[in-house]
Parts: sequence; structure tokens; C-alpha cells
Amino acid sequence: MSEEYRSRQERKKAMQQTSKPNKTKKGGSGGGGKSRFKKILTALMIIFIIMVTAGAITAVAMIAGAPPLDEERLMMSNNPEIYDIDGELVTTLSGSENRRMADIDDVPDRMKDAIISIEDVRFYDHFGIDMRRLGGAVVANVRSGFGAEGASTITQQVVKNLYLDFDKRLTRKVQEQYLAVRMEQKYTKDQILEMYLNVIYLSGGRYGIVEAADYYFSKELDDLSVADAALLAGIPQRPNAYNPFNNPELAEQRRNVVINQMERYGKITAEEAEEARNTPVEDQLQQSERDPYPYQAYLDRVLSEVENIDGIEMNDIYSSGMKIYTNLDTGAQEHVETVMQSNDYINWPDEEMKAGLTLMDTQTGQITALGGIRQQTQEMRTFNWATQPKRQPGSTIKPILDYGPAIEHLKWSTYHQIRDEEYKYKTIDQTIRNAGRGYSGDVSMRYALAQSLNVPALKAFHEVGDSKAKAFGESLGIPLDTMGETYALGGFSEGISSLQLAGAYAAFGNEGEYNRPHTVQRVEFANGRTINLAPEPEKAMEDYTAFMISDMLKSVVQNGTGQQAAISGLPVAGKTGSTNFTEEDRQTHSIPENVGAVRDSWFAGYTTRYTASVWTGYNSPSEGVIRQDNGSNLIARQLFREVMQHVHEGEETPDFNQPDSVVRVAIERDTGLLPSDFTPEDQIINEYFVKGTEPSSVSEEYEVDADDLPVPSVSAEYNEEEHAIYTSWSFDTDVPGDFSFELEVRGPDGDYETMAITDDTQYILNNPQYGETYSIRVTAISDEDEDLRSEPGTVEVTIPEEEEEIEEDIPDEIFEDEDEIEEGNEDEEGPGEGNGPPDDDGSDEDNGSEDGDGPGQENGPGQGNGPGQGNGPPDDEDEDEDDSEEENDESEEEESPPDDNEDTDDTEQDQDQ
Repeated sequence: MSEEYRSRQERKKAMQQTSKPNKTKKGGSGGGGKSRFKKILTALMIIFIIMVTAGAITAVAMIAGAPPLDEERLMMSNNPEIYDIDGELVTTLSGSENRRMADIDDVPDRMKDAIISIEDVRFYDHFGIDMRRLGGAVVANVRSGFGAEGASTITQQVVKNLYLDFDKRLTRKVQEQYLAVRMEQKYTKDQILEMYLNVIYLSGGRYGIVEAADYYFSKELDDLSVADAALLAGIPQRPNAYNPFNNPELAEQRRNVVINQMERYGKITAEEAEEARNTPVEDQLQQSERDPYPYQAYLDRVLSEVENIDGIEMNDIYSSGMKIYTNLDTGAQEHVETVMQSNDYINWPDEEMKAGLTLMDTQTGQITALGGIRQQTQEMRTFNWATQPKRQPGSTIKPILDYGPAIEHLKWSTYHQIRDEEYKYKTIDQTIRNAGRGYSGDVSMRYALAQSLNVPALKAFHEVGDSKAKAFGESLGIPLDTMGETYALGGFSEGISSLQLAGAYAAFGNEGEYNRPHTVQRVEFANGRTINLAPEPEKAMEDYTAFMISDMLKSVVQNGTGQQAAISGLPVAGKTGSTNFTEEDRQTHSIPENVGAVRDSWFAGYTTRYTASVWTGYNSPSEGVIRQDNGSNLIARQLFREVMQHVHEGEETPDFNQPDSVVRVAIERDTGLLPSDFTPEDQIINEYFVKGTEPSSVSEEYEVDADDLPVPSVSAEYNEEEHAIYTSWSFDTDVPGDFSFELEVRGPDGDYETMAITDDTQYILNNPQYGETYSIRVTAISDEDEDLRSEPGTVEVTIPEEEEEIEEDIPDEIFEDEDEIEEGNEDEEGPGEGNGPPDDDGSDEDNGSEDGDGPGQENGPGQGNGPGQGNGPPDDEDEDEDDSEEENDESEEEESPPDDNEDTDDTEQDQDQ
């Protein structure tokens, strides 16, 4: 403001000088300068007063919001509590209910001196705030930004740990300083130091120096050496980094810094300092026997996430009294630990084999269980194989960097054809090989992924381009700061963790929505402040990409390399992966060639409910290698199956939902076109296409014409007993589809008549005419295309002539009609009227000139048989009568009406057929 004011005065003066002649004022030329200086000084004083007043008002407002000092709270252990997904308390990180507290009178001077020398050297001189240290921190913050360097005294650290959250806002710092001054007024220095020594976090889940001395050295406080005290005093700045069990070298460096400070401020002699510095950290350590912490791998990740909250310092968490609400499913976690730490489910080859497993909710990204260690330890924080190591992912990366981007950007179908052939990197003179060392020729993208072929994956990566592939992978949480074409096959320079891979795969099962994997839902601080840590979902890909990748990954599990991970009745999608040793590794570690040794073995997979990613391997080839000959190459798949089967028990798990942007199309296996009516069923497959890219042309691969059809083989036979023609035929063809048959018959009239169109292969023609020849022909007709007809198969059948019936003379005696007898034989005993002379014995064939058929009754009077009935001698009479009676009996049998009706019904039935 003063600069603006001065500028205006100068402009005004310049204008006056140009408009008026120069004049010399009385009193000399310096009077105007003094006046301006006074005005500037006055303005600065006003600004300063305003700023001080505003600052004071602000400070008063901030201080008014500070919590009151609570002696009970100061004296209690205030450790963070961790809750599971159902809101049930899982543990307090320190086991505070059994924690031993230190009395300041029992703390040896060397322990006090070590803490004060490194944390707050003027502790006994300041009033709660170290103004000298504060000044240095102000300068650092001006240079590097607020919060760059702290100036907290021991008193301030006690206040911060017990009362405030860890946001580095100005309000918190003002309240912290105010409460520190109040605490110094209310408590002695020794009381404040005692509070500090009991609430300080010293790694390994240990709070306070009593617990830490027992944990690291198995000692009481009185038995601590200078080196021991210095080691403990150095831990609070970075508890995990300076844990001597995990990082002995860093811990020793930090210990020596404390020793130097103690020597500098005269707390120990040079000789004591030299002796302490020359003590190896390993010689100091003697871990006490304690029960291991529950759910170590999971809690380790919980604390890592809380430590990453902006404004929270690692060493501030453990005595804050915060409540951490997590996504921990204790049932799933316990099962994971049982599977990983016993041989009940997995036949582990040795104790050195490591495994990392991440189980998460596919829809939300909530991590429900972690398997990070195979042997429990007393450490709360330990190396977590699920989250910490960065190992090359092998072929599990193919959906992420190769095929996913190809569907996303090029809209490839699951059928898209790629030639598997000899192929090289573009930037490296190296030929790409498959696991089987051979090549498969043209294959679909589905097949290439299911069989984990390398050349098609690299070709897909090249066609999409590394920039698009990189962006796609990063949208799924995969770190790709530097990326080359070797990444297409999982050859990462740094690698990824099972947690990162699980997060990426879950997005495929969540219709393309990515959720950052997380263990913590929210954190509630002692002052009531809450921080929600559940991330918002982000769209990583189109829904068609997610669905089509998921469907292809189901093929991996159903009939590809991941069949050992299949779970009956559960729609599982997943991918295997492995990485090889270099030739140098093989020679250095004497790895045999014939055991199928690999460095890393992976399986990542998911359903619509859960996602799991599993890594297995060894810390170093000197400890062991994954081998095919002992089955350890299958353990990642077995782990996945055991855990996923457990968490899905009793759960309804729907299949992946096909979005409207995807169509399922039946196509020919070889052409990729729509099948024709003649495409064999075993050559038709179903594949998925992005809507609008599906084929519309019909294949002509299997088109046929009449010349391709065989002639039906026809046979026919006349059945004399039934008076019918039995016709049958066969039609053997490789032409696909169904066929019907047209049967035509040509009879006496000379024209063919269609008798039936049937899918049977036989026909009965009833009641043909005697003595005629019938021509029968059968034509095959396609049910799909009625114009597709075979040449007819023909056969002829000739019906024999009907046999004539022989009529025999029937004696007069068989007639029973009295009227007939009277008319033809009125005078039975008269002399042979009309049939020859009386002496004729009737043996003549003609029996008279009219064959015995005179007028009246055809036989003339007296029956025309002469004396003795005209039948010759009396001896022949009985024989002739018997013959006549047999003939009459046969005639009666032939005229039976019921038999005729039954035959007629059968005939009509045959014709209907």
C-alpha cells in the first residue's frame, strides 16, 4: 500500500514540475523528503497494529477451541483402536490393557539423557515452547512452505499425541502451543517427561520404554546400557524405519546420532560414547517371547494407509487414541492365514516359499483380507508380501496392457484373428516364444488369451500403441512411469504387488469402474474429527471392454491355463502368469533346466462379488525356485481356489452382465462369418462383438448344390400275403442339415403320382393291381432349402397275375333250398327225363346235350341224372356226398364278414401312413 501511495505522489509531483516553473521553498530542499518518510512510517505502524490485532483475535478464537487439560486422560494409555467391517473391535495396537507404565523415579538417567539430547535438549529450560528452535523452524517454513520443519518440544508432543488430530493446519499448531504452556504451568518437568516416556511409540507395536526395553533387549530399565538407551531414543522419529529387527543398519546409524548428541551435551564421556558406538546392534538385541499380533498383514496395511493421510506423521499415530474403522472380514482373514500358514489345504514344498494374497470386494475396492506372511511373528509391522514386493507380473498383464486396450480402442471382438508365428520385439533383437516353443497359426483373441500365447499379445500391444496401452494400465492403478514393449508380456523393470493387480482386475468385473483398493473406511480422532477414506469409483474403460475381457478370462479358467483355479458352479474369470530366470541366474544359482523352474508364479481372478490376486515365489533363488516337478507352480491357483471357494459359500453370485453395447453372435469357426444353412453344428461358435461391428455376411464355405447330394438307395418288395409293396431307402450324406423324402409311384396309368413327403425311410403301398409293373422313385429334399433336391433313386416292382379259382361240380344233394329241388326234380323216379336214355348211368361228362341244364332249373326235370340219381353205382354215393360237404364248409369260411372288415381297416391305415 505504501508503495502505491508513494507512486501516486511521485506522479503528482512530476506533473507539477512540468506545468510550473521551478521554485525553491524556504527551509531548504530536504523538507519534502522528511514529510514523505513520516507518512510512510505512520502507514506501516498502522498496518502492523492491524495485523497484530487481527492475529490476536484469530489466536484467541483458535485457543478458545482447544480442549481442556484432563489429568485422567494424560495418565491413561491412549492407543489407537481398530474395528472390523461390522464395527466390532479387533484390537488396540499396543495391547494396552496389559501395558506396563514407567515411574520417572525408576527411569535411569542415561535413558532420560538420551531422549532429551535427541528430542528436546532445552527441555528443562523452556516454558513449553522452545523459542530458539521455533525461530529456526519459522525460517525453514518460509523457505520450504508451512509444515516443512517442526519445532515441537517434548511437552508439545505429549499434547499432540493425547489431544489433537494430526492436520498440520495453523489452528492445531496454535492450540498445541497454548496447551503446552498450560501443561508446563500445571505439571512439573519430570511429570511431563514421564507422560512422554509412557505414550511414545517405539515400533513393533510397543508403547513406552518399559515395553520396548523388554521387547528388544529382554531387559528391565535399570539394566539398559548407553547403547540400549540411545537405540530406543532414536526410534520415535521414524518407528518403522529404525526398527532394529527389520533394519539393523539404519537403526545403528540413528543410534550413533543419539550417542553423539549425548556426548556433545556432556551426558556421557568420550570413552562411554566410543564404547557404545562400537557395539553392534545385533549384539544388543534379544527379543522376548510374546504372542504374535493378530492379522499382522492386514493391520500392517491399515497403518500404512493411515500414515499416508495428509498431515499425519508416522510416529504420531500410536498414542493418538484414534479409532480406525476397516474393511476387515475376520472370517475371511482367518481362513487366508490358515491356508497360508498350514499344510491343511496346500502342500507347501518348504518354509522358505513366500506368498502374497489380496482379497477384495469387486464392486467397492474394499480389501477384506490379506495374506502377507507365512510365519507369524511378534512384530506388528513386518514385511508384507501382499503389498510391498514389486515382482514382474508375467502374463497376468496381458488383459491390462494388450487385449483390454485392443478392445477399448480398436473394438476387437473376442473372435478377432491373430497369427501366432515367429515374431520379434521391435526394439530388441529377440525372438518371442510360447511356453510350448511352437506356434499355432491363426488363432482367435479368446484362444490366445486362454492358452497364454505370447506372440498374439505382443502384436496386440504393437497395434494399439504403447501410449494408449500405458494410459489404460495407469487408469487401473498400475504404476507405469517408464514403459517399454517388454511390458506387454509382463517384463517390468520394477514390478507390481498383488494388491495393485487385484485392484486392476476388479475393474473388469465391475463393468469398467475402478476403485482404489483400501483397508480403511474412516478414521475418528479423539477430538471428534472424522476423515473418510473410501475412494470414489472412476471409469477406467467402456463396459464392452470389461465384459468381453471377463468372458475371455472365463475361458482361461474353463479350458485354458487356469483350470486348477476353477470352482464348480461359480462364474470365475482369471489369468495365470509366470516369469523366467535369466541364463545368468540359472548359472549363478545352478538352476536345472528340466524342472520347469520359474521365478514368480501368479494367479489373479474375480467374480462379480470378490477379486483375489495371488503371488508365490522366493525372496532369492538361493532360497528356492518355483518348480513344475514338485507342483509348486500350481500353488498360486490352489490358493486362489481355496480362498474364493470359502468366501463364496452360501452366497448368490451372478454371472457377468452383458451390456447393451455387446452382441453375442453365432459365427463359423473358420471364416468368422454368419453360418449358412449348411454349416455343420460343430463348426458354429458363439463370440462377442462390440455392437455395430458384428458380421453381416453369410458364409459360403459349406454351400452345396444338387451335384453334392447322393442319390437315395431305394429297394422295394411285393408281399403276396398282404398284397402290398414294401419300399425302403437310405440316404448317406455329409451335407449338414435335415432332409425329407418325396416318394412317387408310377402305375398302370403311366404317370408318376406323389404318394408321400416324409422324413421316414420306408413306405407301404397297398392293393396294387395284379399283373402290373410299378415304378417307385424317392427324392431327397433339404429342409433348409426346398430347391436343393437330389436325383431320385428308382426301383421297379412287378405284381404277379392273380390265380384263377377252379370251380368243381357240386352234387344236387348239397342244395338245401327245397324250392330249388322241387323245380329241378319234380319226378325223381320217372324215366330219365331230359338226360339221355334210361339206361345211362350218368357217367358221361356232358350229362346230356345241354350239360344237364335244361329249361326250368338248368338241369332239366328229374335233375337229369337218370335212375339212381344219375351218380353211377350205389357204391359211389357216400364218397361223393362227403366231398360235397367239405366244399360247402370251405365256402362258409371264406365268406366270414368280421375278417374282411378287419383287413379293410388295416389297409386304410397303411395308406394313411
